[in-house]
This record gives sequence, structure tokens and C-alpha cells, in this order.
Amino acid sequence: MKKLCTLILFYLISNFSFSQIIGKVTDKESKDVLEYATATLYNQKGEVVTGVVTNQQGMFFIENVNSGTYSLETTFIGYQPKKVENIRVDKKNAFIDLGTLVLSIASSQLDAVVIKGQAATVSHKIDRQVFETSKFQTSQGGSAVDVVKNLPSVTVNGEGAISVRGSNSFAVLLNGKPTQGDAASILAQLPANALEKVELITAPSAKYDPEGTAGILNIITKKGATNGDYAQVNVRGGFPPIQDYNTKEYPQRYGIDATYNTRTDDWNFSVGASYQRNDISGRREGGLDIVNTTNDTHRFLPSDGERSFDEVSYNGRFTVDYTPNDADEFSLGMYAGKRQKDRLADIFYNNYTVSPIGSGTIENEFSYYNHNLRTRKGDFALASFDYAHKFSDKSKLSTSVLYEYTFLGGPTENDNVEGTDLSDDYLTDDSIKIYQQEKNTNDNPLNGIRFNLDYQWKPMSLGTLETGYQFRHLDHKGDFDYQRKNVSQGETDFSQVPEFSSNIELKRIIHAAYAQVTGTKEKWNYNAGIRAELMNREYKEKLVSEPNQNTYQFDYFKLFPSASLQYKVDDKTNIKAAYSKRVDRTTTFKMNSFAEREHSEVYEQGDNKLKPEFIDLVELGVYKKFKGGNSMFATAYFRHTKNVINRVNALAYESNGVVIDSILNRVYSNVGKSNAIGLEIGATIKPSKKWTNFIGANIYNYAIDGVMSFNHRDGIRRLYNIDSKATIYSFNVNSTYSFWKNASLQFTLNYISDRNTAMGQDSRFYTPNLTFRKTFWNDNLTATLQWQNIDMGLLNSNEQRITTSRPGEFYTTTNYVYEVDVVSLNLTYTFNKLRNKSKFIESEFGKREF
Repeated sequence: MKKLCTLILFYLISNFSFSQIIGKVTDKESKDVLEYATATLYNQKGEVVTGVVTNQQGMFFIENVNSGTYSLETTFIGYQPKKVENIRVDKKNAFIDLGTLVLSIASSQLDAVVIKGQAATVSHKIDRQVFETSKFQTSQGGSAVDVVKNLPSVTVNGEGAISVRGSNSFAVLLNGKPTQGDAASILAQLPANALEKVELITAPSAKYDPEGTAGILNIITKKGATNGDYAQVNVRGGFPPIQDYNTKEYPQRYGIDATYNTRTDDWNFSVGASYQRNDISGRREGGLDIVNTTNDTHRFLPSDGERSFDEVSYNGRFTVDYTPNDADEFSLGMYAGKRQKDRLADIFYNNYTVSPIGSGTIENEFSYYNHNLRTRKGDFALASFDYAHKFSDKSKLSTSVLYEYTFLGGPTENDNVEGTDLSDDYLTDDSIKIYQQEKNTNDNPLNGIRFNLDYQWKPMSLGTLETGYQFRHLDHKGDFDYQRKNVSQGETDFSQVPEFSSNIELKRIIHAAYAQVTGTKEKWNYNAGIRAELMNREYKEKLVSEPNQNTYQFDYFKLFPSASLQYKVDDKTNIKAAYSKRVDRTTTFKMNSFAEREHSEVYEQGDNKLKPEFIDLVELGVYKKFKGGNSMFATAYFRHTKNVINRVNALAYESNGVVIDSILNRVYSNVGKSNAIGLEIGATIKPSKKWTNFIGANIYNYAIDGVMSFNHRDGIRRLYNIDSKATIYSFNVNSTYSFWKNASLQFTLNYISDRNTAMGQDSRFYTPNLTFRKTFWNDNLTATLQWQNIDMGLLNSNEQRITTSRPGEFYTTTNYVYEVDVVSLNLTYTFNKLRNKSKFIESEFGKREF
């Protein structure tokens, strides 16, 4: 009986045997094994029998397989699946080795993964909003200015001036490092294609320098995501202009920039370069009326003519990071660039007087053509070294040294010529009468040094304590040389004009120390700190005609507290509140009290006693997520500014106190205080998987109240009352529709309403844009076709009127009409060679979580 049972058991085992299937999965290109690849076994009906993943050696083992015919599919995220058919399992084939299964990268599946892993247009943290620059397709081929103008709080007017929440005072950080030069110049030279993120910090903590009324823009440039090589090249070309502005030269628009990054476990090296040519045609239409009650005259100065821009910029940049171990980090960076912007204003003036006032009797009618070419240079070089050390108790010590050199300046030509146009070469044509020739040059080298020492204590029950010290030194000089050639008096050479030639120098030393605590308690996130700052400012100026140099000293010691609080209501809703005290320390340009002849009808000057602006900001906000990737945020804010600095116009006086009835003084001065109370809102709306909309808006009430005071050229200090109030709003719309996996169409609209100034009003300004984007060659090549400043002769796009007045004295209005319907093509080619493709996929998801 026992023998019979043994025979039956042997029969069952032989007919219903359990077999084993093994194999190995590798990458086709690198030959590396793929850990965690999936091997799935299917029966003849296509049903899943079982599945396993590969081990560290890329091997998979499927055991206890019944007899039958099967198919096996190996898959790995980002790779093309590989299938093996007709695998026969029976008693004669109990052990099956499928050998090495080679997988190839699948561009279509890689695209799908990357799209799922993309970050939202905007994400919110306790102290900042973080914007993904890749979402703003209309900025491709442009500069950082073209990126930031899409942010809800940011506007760019017709003159190219950047404002954040209505203020043009803000600080710019480059990868977290502050810059001391002109913020707008830095942004104008950063290629948009090199940017990865922009952080808007409206209520910075005590750790940051308090510079900037409206807060901080932190520009984060692209870096390699993982070990390997990364390279990107962008080429941009502009199509011929569609509209004719009767300019002397057609605008040229083209550029190229490139970035290369290589990364290992210890080293990260990046280098990039950019060259951009971006011309804009345009015209200026306006007029100036000046009432001189002393002489009973009313001067009219209507004008019309070309106002175009030729801009060239090129720069180079590199960074190298070294991380020899988990405790130490070293970083060295350099960034240098040159920029030149020529503004040509060839204006025809019809100059006449009505006297007595209101009589209609025209006197002294005089027409002439003014050639005004202003060249502005903005060359700069930045160099920084950083070191950080992490201790075993999780505390951290870091230090940073930054040196900055900036050269600002450039000549201005100002010629008054007989006739109604300058079609001929008036400098060589003796038949054209030259009334006056003037030129001025100004060289403004700036040297700045910043040193930081920061210590982050080990985490405590209250949170993490951070302390630090900062030293800043700024040395800014300026030499202004104004020359004139009176051709009508027979002069053949230029001679210096002493009353317009001067030398200035600004030295500013700042010592600052801070302490702040950051922590999390259940649903609460908080940050509170205080910064103590000691500033010494010494400003010197001297007219060439004067023997002595005047010195103006201004010092202060102030505390700058800050606090942020965020409450997590649930997984989809956050509420936050913040307070921050800030300062705008003014620029050298705004302190030069000596008049400079900028136009035929304008003297420009500053105030040597100009005080810094001090700002108190309070804000309260909410952020909420909805289903389908939809979200919204709203932030109410109140900003109070003391010692408001504003550009105002006033009548020009001769040194003897006599009114010049054809020239205005354009003056920078402290005009009192201002209050801004507003609401900033934004929303991401996705009606479908293919259609995404990002809308941001800002509405605020702005009031200026105070007294403007400054010294005229006659040496007398005059006072003017300032009282201006208005409700201002702006909005930015970004709507993107994806046709296929590799093509999209994006429409953007940037709009700002009429807004008040200290002595007038700037009109509304808006620019619609349309962009079509498509990728080719496994997404290595991206083509972006841009149609900017859409107008088609139906709108008033890219056009702005600026008006200033003082009842009973003057009225001036100027309409700036800039080029519309600008079409360009941007091509981007990306080389991305990574040793282990799986790491690239993981990095994309890491970016989304960040």
C-alpha cells in the first residue's frame, strides 16, 4: 500500500510540475542593469498570472509556474516595454532562462512621466510665492524682465520701469545672493531661457537685507538635476517689422544663449553665455505749456518725432560647487555682462508764445528739430565665494563673500537744427543751419563688497534659531562732463559748460546683525526675528566751476522686525499673516543735485539731502487647492511709506531766479508719506486636461500726501504741496492649450490701469501676446513662434500717455507709442546625456514636491 501511494505521488508531480523563469534587465545604451524593473507573466488569455521586480543585479525570478504557454513583459518607467511570447512550461522545460532583456528609452512614455511630474505655475510657502518660469512661453528668447512681468504683483510700463505692488523699489537676489547695482539692469541682462524659478518674497524675514519697498525677487537659474551632462542652446530671430514708424533704421532682433552643466557626486559645474540684440521702434507725441504770469506769457511747445531703442547685451556666467563630504560645501561663482541701450529721440518742435495770456496773439514763433541720442551703458561683474559646514548635532555654519563692479553711464548728444526733419546729414551739409550742439558724458563706476556670516543652531523644541552678521560697503563715483558748441557764434570746438559739469561720490557702509526663529507646531508654521542695522552714508558733490566740495552726511541705527505665521486648515487650505519693516536707501543718481540737460526741454536733477524711504508692511492671505489641479490665493496688504521719493516736474529757473519759460526741471525729491492698501489674487483654472489658465490681479488704493522741497539752480529752496489719491488695478492672464503631447498655444495679457503720480497721471498700458510652441526629435528641439504686442491696427497696445501739471504754471503731456505686432522665432535644443536614466525620472518628481 505504501509503495502504491509513492507511485501515485510521483505521477502527480511529474504531470503537474512547478517550474521557474528567470532573466536579467539592462539599459540598451549604457548597458547598466535596471533595478526595480517589473516582469509580468501573462497566460494565453492575456490575464496576469504574477509579477515581480528586479533586484540590485537587474535579475528577476518567477517561481512555482504551472505547466502551460505564457508571455512575459518587462517594463520600467520611461522605457519601451519588451515582450517575450510563447514561453512553454512543462516537465521537460522546468527551468527557463530568458537571458538578458534589453530596454530602450521611450520618448513618448518619458514625456508622460515628465508632464505628470511638472510643478504648478505657482506654489506657496510661508514667506514667498514660487513661480515656474517654464510656464511663461512668451518670455522665451527674452530677458528676466519678460518673465517677471507675468507675476500677479508685477507690472512693466511703457518706459520699461518694473513695479511690484505699485512700487519700483525692490531688491534682486541671484540664486539667493544680493546684488547692489541697479535691479532693472540686472534683470534686463539675464536670459529668460537660463531661469528655472522666480521667488517673490513680499514680506522677507529678518535674515534678508531689508532693502526694497516691495520686497525681494529671487532669481534661480537652471542647474543639472542629477549626475551627468546637460546642455541647452537657444537661438532667436525676429521677423521684419509689420508697422512702419518712420524711423531712420529698421529694428533688429536676434540672439543666442547657451548653458552647459556637468555634475558628479562631488562636483557641479555650470557655464553659460548670452548675446542679445533687441531693438524697438516708436514715436513720441506730446506738448509742453508753461504759464509765466510775471511776463504775462503762455509758452506752447508741441512736439512729434521718433523715439526708438537699440539695445545690445551680452554676458557670461559660471559656477562650480564642490561637496567633498556630507558636512562641507564650497561654491564659487562669477557673472559678468555688458549692456548698451541707445534711445534716439529726434523730435520736431513748434515753439511759440501767446501774449498777453489768453489773447490768442502769437509771438516768437520758432520751429526747430532736436536730435537727442542718449546712450546708457550697464556693464557689471559679480564674483562670490560660499562655504558651509554641517555639524554632527545638525547645526550649520555658513559664510559668503561677494564683490560687485558695475559701470553705469554713457554720452548724450543734443543738437538743435533748422528744418522739419533730419533726412540729410546736417553735420556736413552747410545749407542746414545748426542753432546749438551739446553733449554730455557721465562715468559712474560702482564697487560693492558684501560679507555674510550665518549660524543655524541645532533644532530645539521652539524651532530652529538662526543668527548672523552682514557687512556691506558701497563706493559709487560719478563724473559729469557737459560740453557745448555754439555754432551760431562761430565756435568750431566743444567747450565745457561749468554750470552743468560736476563730480559726485557716494560711500555707504552698513553693519547688520539678526536673529530669528523658525518652527512648526502641529498645523502651525512660524517665523519671527529682528534685524539691527547701522548705516553710515557720506555723499560728496562739486561743480567744476566751484573750488570747494560739499559733503552731506546721513547716518541711522534702526531695528527691522519681521514675523510670519501660517496655519494649515486642512490638506488643501492654508492661511497666513506677515509683518515686515523695510528700507529703500536711494541711489546716487537721485541724489545728484546738479541739473543735467537730458532733452531740449528738460533739466534733470536730484536732491543731495534725500532721505531713505522706510516702509511698514502688513499682509494677510489664504491659499486653497481644488480638484483637478485648480487652486486660488488671495492676499490683502497695507503698506505705509515714510519719506516717499518721487519724480516731479517744476519750472526751471536761471541762476538769477528768472523763469525759463521753455524748460522744466525734472526733480527727484522726498514728497512726504504714502499709503497703499490692496488685494492681490491669483488662480489656476483647468477646465480640461489640455487647457490651463493662470490669472493674477492686484487692486490697491494709493495716496501720496506731503510737501516736495528742493534747491533750484538759483540756490533758493522751494516748496510744493503734494496731495494725490487713486485706485489702481492690474492683471496678468496666462492661458495655455495643449493640442498634442508636444504642441501648445499660449495667450498672455499684461494690463495696468491709469495710475496717479505725485503731480499727474500715467495712462493705462497693456500688451497682448500669443505663442505657439512645438517640440521635435524626441523633445530635444523646441520651436517657439511668438507674436508680441498684438495690435493689428485695431488696438492701442504698447502705448502710454504720461501727464504732469501744476495749475497756473505748466501742463505737459506725452504719448509714447512703441512698436506692435512683433513676430519672432525661438529655437531651443537640449542635449541631456545621463548615465542612469532612472535617476532623471526620480529627479522630476523631486522637483514637483519641492
